[in-house]
Amino acid sequence: MRESNLSDMSHETFYTKTVSKKKKSWMIDKARTALLVIDMQNDFVREGAILEVPKIRHQVPKIKRLIETCRKLGIPVIYTKQVYRADSKVKPLVLEMLSLLEKEGLRDGTEGAEICDELKPKAEDIVVRKMGFSAFYNTELESILRNIKGRRNVDTLIICGTVTNICCESTARDAFERDYKVVFGSDITSAWTDEFQTLALKIIEYAFGRVMTCDEIINALKYGEEVKK
Repeated sequence: MRESNLSDMSHETFYTKTVSKKKKSWMIDKARTALLVIDMQNDFVREGAILEVPKIRHQVPKIKRLIETCRKLGIPVIYTKQVYRADSKVKPLVLEMLSLLEKEGLRDGTEGAEICDELKPKAEDIVVRKMGFSAFYNTELESILRNIKGRRNVDTLIICGTVTNICCESTARDAFERDYKVVFGSDITSAWTDEFQTLALKIIEYAFGRVMTCDEIINALKYGEEVKK
C-alpha cells in the first residue's frame, strides 16, 4: 500500500483553493475601534527577564507611537496584564507545563508583572488582568468593549504586544469568534522565534483578520482608507 505523502500539495484542498483568492475586505472605522496592548510587562520586555522576548524591545517605540495616536484620536487604549498569584494557592496548568514559571514570573505585586515604563498606562486607559492566554477568557474585557464607546459600538480591535503566537493570537481568535474585526500588527507584535512569528501572522491573515504594519494602521486611523473594489 502506498503511503500518503504529507508534503504532496498537488491535491487541491479548501486552503489551496482560497489562500490566493482576494478576500472580501472591510475598512477600519476609527469611531468603532479600540486598541489592545497585550502583556507589555517587564517580565517579557526587560533584558534578562524570565520571559524575555528580545525583539519586542525594538518595537516599543512603534507601539508607543500607535498608543499616542489612538489617545489623540479618542480611540480607547486597553492594556492586558498576565498575572499569577504570588502565594501559589492557585496554580493554573500553564505553571506546570512551563516549569520555569512554577516559582517566579508575572507574579502579582512584583515589578516584573508591571507594564514597562515606556508604555505606562495613563488615567484614561484601561488595564485588564488575566490568568489565561486570551484577553477574553475569564476577564471583564467583553463587557468593557460592549460599553466603552456607547452600547455595542466597538466592532474593530487592533492588537499589538507579545507573545505573538500565544496571548496575541489567542486574543485575536477569540475576538474573531465574537464577530470583532481584527487588525493584527506585524511589526508591533513579537514571538520568541522568527518561525513562530511568521506562522502566526500567516494564520491570522488567512482566517482571522487583517495583518498590517504600524505605519499602515496609523495612516488608516488618521486619514481613512480607500474603498477597495
